[in-house]
Amino acid sequence: MGNDLQESAIDTELAAAGTALGAGGSKRSIVAWALWDWGTQPYYTVITTFVFSVYITSAAFVPPGGDPNGPTQALALATGVGGVVIALLAPILGQVGDRTGHTVRNLRLMTWIMVVVSAGLYFVAPNPAYLWVGLGLLVVGTIAGEIGSVSYNALIDRVATRENVGKVSGFGWGLGYIGGILVLVLILALFVMPEVALFGITDADMRVRASMILCGLWTLAFTIPTFLSLRDSKLASAAAPLSLGIAGSYKALFATIAKVWKTQRHTGYFLLASALFRDGLAGVFAFGAVIAATSYGFATADIIIFGAAANLLAGLVTMAFGLVDDKLGPKFVIQFCLVLLVLSELAIFLVHQPGYALVEGMPGYDPEVAAQGHLIFWVVGLIASAAVGPAQAAARSFLARNIPEGHSGEIFGLYATTGRAISFLSPFLFFVAVSIGAVFAGNEASAQHWGGLALAALLFAGFLVMIPVKEQAKLK
Repeated sequence: MGNDLQESAIDTELAAAGTALGAGGSKRSIVAWALWDWGTQPYYTVITTFVFSVYITSAAFVPPGGDPNGPTQALALATGVGGVVIALLAPILGQVGDRTGHTVRNLRLMTWIMVVVSAGLYFVAPNPAYLWVGLGLLVVGTIAGEIGSVSYNALIDRVATRENVGKVSGFGWGLGYIGGILVLVLILALFVMPEVALFGITDADMRVRASMILCGLWTLAFTIPTFLSLRDSKLASAAAPLSLGIAGSYKALFATIAKVWKTQRHTGYFLLASALFRDGLAGVFAFGAVIAATSYGFATADIIIFGAAANLLAGLVTMAFGLVDDKLGPKFVIQFCLVLLVLSELAIFLVHQPGYALVEGMPGYDPEVAAQGHLIFWVVGLIASAAVGPAQAAARSFLARNIPEGHSGEIFGLYATTGRAISFLSPFLFFVAVSIGAVFAGNEASAQHWGGLALAALLFAGFLVMIPVKEQAKLK
């Protein structure tokens, strides 16, 4: 009997024409859905990209006589470990959401974990002894965010149709970026720019830590509309057991993979291509601000101002490209953006002239050259930022167009797994590239821009694998 039930749970035909996209939702439900992206954006914009990642890799976390690249290498290692955990858990938890109908409940739980972690980062003092405490919290929050994203992405079939899924997906990403801008501006106004920050804070490190509490409160407040508007559905499959256990869940997952490969081969190709380019995009987020600080000499205020400008541009471009997605297809959007990103990463490496240090106080520092480097980084960095959002949104809409009925959570869980299955690549290649750069530069502290070469290579690999992928409407 158990085997029969287990088989019934995985016996749904994954026909190429099958899709989870339904009648769509109201404008109100679309906004409520997208507000989760707005609400959780501080974790990605402030914590993992522009503020906390720079703080945790700063000199304050280097022990006396230690390697100045040590905190960055530790960040890469922690990111890789978190990726492994996500790869193992995401498809199973997504599958459970499909089977139980508890997609919204799971999303709420993961969101609250992100809230607690965000605020908890306040306790990470600028001391080498707190390095792994901070990285541990960062990993937990990242895992919760990625698992939550599986449920969030799966809910797109409640609010979008085949005709507008590109626009809806782009709206969600774009709204998130704009939310990131406001958080960065608030942090700049309340904690960074004033001589005496909010609550009389004068210490620079304490200002960063206090901003983490703001991030937690922001996420808690602005995700409330999502949970008030969206409700859990009835059981996705009334005949299926609520739990198959770990072994049974993986058996069901592998059966789904086999059927996807058999009946939707190009969806399988896409998952492989997206694993490569999404890992490259994750590397851009994880190490972009680190490169700005360590190789280009950006101060904390400079990074936050750049982040606000980058998010504004990214939000507007992502929303606009949602329309392009619906007209020309997500594949065009993805490949166009990948080309821009590859060229941008190469430029960030090439403009850092050999023999010059762009960080004040380092041998060879020239303020005029540094000013030119800052300007070029601004231009190239904004181009890269404008390309990241549309690529992510188009990847989500591509998959949403090809998901069979009742398998949204599982397939988006698989999407998260393939995106994390090789998540060690970007930090590992970044580490290798920086190590090689240190040999050529003769100064490890000024070689982190070499990591841009690794990210460019990974993004280009994703572009190449994406070439033979066919969109569902073009399948014959």
